[in-house]
This record gives sequence, C-alpha cells and structure tokens, in this order.
Amino acid sequence: QICTMASLTVYANEPVTRGKVVLHTSLGPLDVELWAKEAPLACRNFVQLGLEGYYDGCIFHRVIKDFMAQTGDPTGTGSGGDSAFGGDFKDEVHGRLRFSHRGLLGMASSGPNTNRSQFFLTLDRCEWLDGKHTIFGKVTGNSIYNLNRINELEVGPGDRPVYPPRILRMEILLEPFDDIVPRAAAPPPRAEAEANRRVKKKEK
Repeated sequence: QICTMASLTVYANEPVTRGKVVLHTSLGPLDVELWAKEAPLACRNFVQLGLEGYYDGCIFHRVIKDFMAQTGDPTGTGSGGDSAFGGDFKDEVHGRLRFSHRGLLGMASSGPNTNRSQFFLTLDRCEWLDGKHTIFGKVTGNSIYNLNRINELEVGPGDRPVYPPRILRMEILLEPFDDIVPRAAAPPPRAEAEANRRVKKKEK
C-alpha cells in the first residue's frame, strides 16, 4: 500500500495535461496526453509532424528492456529525422516533470538543445535522465499495457528489435494549439553523418 500511495503522489505532482493524441502502432494504440504548456516547442513539433504523417511507418529502432523504446526516425537508423522547425530546438526542463515512472514521452537528442523528430517512451523510472531530456507527454489508460508488449520484444545488436514494431499513424483527439495546419510538404527525412541520437543508459 505504501508503494501505491507513493506512485499516486508522483502522478499527483505532475502538471495538468493539455492535448491528446493516439499513436496507432503495430502492437496496438498508445493514448498520449501532452504537456503543451510546460514543453510547447516539443509538443508543437510532435503535433505538427504527426499531423503531416511524418511519423507514419517509423519503427521503434531501439528498445532497452525496463528502460526505454526509441522511435521517430523515418530512416529507421537512429541518425535521421528533422524537426518541424527545420533544425535543432532547445530543451524544455520543468521542475514538476521527472522521469519517475513508465509511459513518459521524452525527446531523444545528441546533446543539449539538439532536439529534432526522435523521441522515446520510458519503460520504467529512469531519474538519471532528469534535466537532460525534455519530457512532453505520457501514455495513459489501459493503453499502457501495449507499452508492456514493446518492453518484452526480442532485441539484437545495438538494442534493435528483431521484429521492430512501427507507428502506423497519429490521431489527434484534442489539439493543444489553435494555429497548426499541415504544411505544403513535410520536411524530408535527414540521414545525417552525426553521432546517433541516443538516450544514455544508467551509468554503473
């Protein structure tokens, strides 16, 4: 019961969400609520790209059991993807948002203020990422069980799933911004000759 109360306290301390989308994946839907007030750049980027179908077909190219699942790269390599802004955008760290439970959405980056299209979903708590990656949303309701299915995937070299699931499409249920419309053409995938945008494992 003490653990349950502690878990409830963690959720109660989080800000109210603004915005809802469904990530339809090959392993079932993920209901996502967004912190559009606390992370407006990350949420605007996420919704804009999703609205334009940029994430459609993106695989979960990196899965580490009980840590995180990474996606959002149209090239499927872990080194590609661009933002809705046409380049890097800055980190957004909020004191009431911490990597304290599974189901959080965070921006994947290659260093401070290098966010683009890639993001990850936490499969457990990972507090060592606090202050290093933007948290912009969370998986809610019974769809959290579909996240468990991702956690159980068989993986090979480079933490790449043997049979990677993919995002089929994004469905926007509650638009957190009133001025986002699809652009004439979504930005093309960028395969960059830079270091992979990797979320660091906990240092032992």
